Amino acid sequence: MPNCLTFKKSNCKNCYKCIRHCPVKSIRFSGNQAHIIGNECILCGHCFVVCPQNAKEIVNDTERVRVMLQSGEKVYVSLAPSFIANYQGVGIESMRAALKKLGFCDVEETALGATLVKREYDRILREEKRDVLISSCCHSINLLIQKYFPNCLPYLADVLSPMQAHCQDIKQRHPDAKCVFIGPCVAKKDEAEYYAGLVDAVLTFEELTEWLKAENISLEQDITKDPESLARFFPTTGGILKTMAKDQPEYTYMAMDGVENCISALQDIERGEIHHCFIEMSACVGSCIGGPVMEKFHRSPVRDYLAVAGYAGDRDFDIAQPEIREIRKHFETIEHRAAMPSETEIQNILREMGKFKPSQELNCGSCGYNTCREKAVAIYQGKAEISMCLPYLMGKAEAVTDTISRNSPNGILMLNDQLEVQQINPAALHLLHLRSASDILGDQVIRILDPAPFLKVKNTGRGIYNERTYLAEYNCYVDQTIVLAEEGRMLLCIMRDVSREEESRIEREEISRQTAEVADKVVDKQMRIVQEIASLLGETAAETKIALTKLKESIRNE
Repeated sequence: MPNCLTFKKSNCKNCYKCIRHCPVKSIRFSGNQAHIIGNECILCGHCFVVCPQNAKEIVNDTERVRVMLQSGEKVYVSLAPSFIANYQGVGIESMRAALKKLGFCDVEETALGATLVKREYDRILREEKRDVLISSCCHSINLLIQKYFPNCLPYLADVLSPMQAHCQDIKQRHPDAKCVFIGPCVAKKDEAEYYAGLVDAVLTFEELTEWLKAENISLEQDITKDPESLARFFPTTGGILKTMAKDQPEYTYMAMDGVENCISALQDIERGEIHHCFIEMSACVGSCIGGPVMEKFHRSPVRDYLAVAGYAGDRDFDIAQPEIREIRKHFETIEHRAAMPSETEIQNILREMGKFKPSQELNCGSCGYNTCREKAVAIYQGKAEISMCLPYLMGKAEAVTDTISRNSPNGILMLNDQLEVQQINPAALHLLHLRSASDILGDQVIRILDPAPFLKVKNTGRGIYNERTYLAEYNCYVDQTIVLAEEGRMLLCIMRDVSREEESRIEREEISRQTAEVADKVVDKQMRIVQEIASLLGETAAETKIALTKLKESIRNE
């Protein structure tokens, strides 16, 4: 992974937005986390800008620069010309005053270095007569060519970037100086690190803004236009061309912005379809004023262009041109070897993704790859996972849901908010005496069931759970559950046939009633018998009492 980019792993939510916007697909997913593939990344910063969870961070070099200042070093700032768009109404003098308060020795505009670079471009076209010349100011475009279009390296201008040319010039004038570049670009951090010795540190506009805020330093609104500042146009699309002499009529001068457009142009160059051209290439749409750290999410292309155009002069800066060898830069191919699968291996992966024939390769791009075959190659290379395929996941979920629905012993109905039947399973068809789903799909539920409980759930938002209902038309009892689904847009009804249970309950109640009646009759009969016995016993006792009394009286008389 590039040293200038880090991840907050816990923030990554598997939205795949970064891979969808990555023009070279240099992001892999593993363990539900995104990872940048360092030797494939061109540091365009698109993933940083589009990430909705702020999971990607640019390494902050503010502390490193603080240490330089505290050590007593003479630290000079090379300030990217896009600053005028980032800090509206703030000119170079105001920036210089604020940065000196932070401890910097002095501040100069990177546009000075841009002047040296564009002069060298003109010289190459005039004296070396190269067939095609591509500007090398944008480090992301340089990386794109070095990593993906090595055959185009001979056409890449072997010239320092404006940042490097300016810092080199500062150090020639101030041999003991340290140089810090401040701008809107992630890639410049990598360029400064890779080509060591010219630029000692790179800060983004965001980092500078936070630093100024921490020190309670305000930027004063003050713009003084300098007529000798034509190179201030550099951070706009076609800005390099605006500064060049363009005095070679046999050449066509053109500007390309956006990685996708530049890739198309490079493909044409590789095929030998472009000749006698100077092509200004910028990775960012709108060039540097559309950079990823123009205060993140700061996008006002028209206003930003007008700010730059209003601040730029109509003549070159007064700066001495260095020797040709001093401004030259060497580019090498950067290998990024990834094993390529065979056609059989691609087909096997496609089948795992549920794509058994070309018509099933939807190429929807939801995973971030343009085609299903590209995705299959990425899976083979360990960059992607099968689960990143949305149609695959939806198909899998639908298959599981369908299996459950088809095999469930319970009747299942799905209605829309108009109470129209959208889905019905075999158990419900059997329960409701329907021959096929087509007999009811799309029709109102009132055709087969009482709509009252459905309306109640829809209107109140409260579900009905296991409510026993007698469906007279079908002569059956069901435990009915009706709940809202899909945030109220659908109604789910589950009916469990409990007719046998209900019949068994009724039988048990009848048996209990009959048993109670028999018991009552037995008790009544027993009570009558007891009463009869008691009556007989009473009569016998009375007669015995009378006889004994008479016997007693008879004995007493004797």
